[in-house]
Amino acid sequence: MTEELISEAVRELTEVLAATGDKKEIGDFLSSLLTRAELRAIAARWTLVKEIARGTPQRDIAKKYSLSLCKITRGSRELKKENSPFRLMLDRVKKGGS
Repeated sequence: MTEELISEAVRELTEVLAATGDKKEIGDFLSSLLTRAELRAIAARWTLVKEIARGTPQRDIAKKYSLSLCKITRGSRELKKENSPFRLMLDRVKKGGS
């Protein structure tokens, strides 16, 4: 796939998910779209971001979830970026998903 096709698909998926107000429907869609391994990878990345935000040391995260320090470092860098999308989503979770 070209970068253009990837961007278009991501934009379309973003619009569809943003327009869907039903959490169960979104969960069912993601479970249908993604393989078990892909869901596991996404869940692991989200979990490590939450752990980093809590201040858990990277080595502890790696040991607890059997994740590479490389993935954890990437998550840490993303959290530190100005206007971090990770930080935005974590803040939304804290506010109850609004």
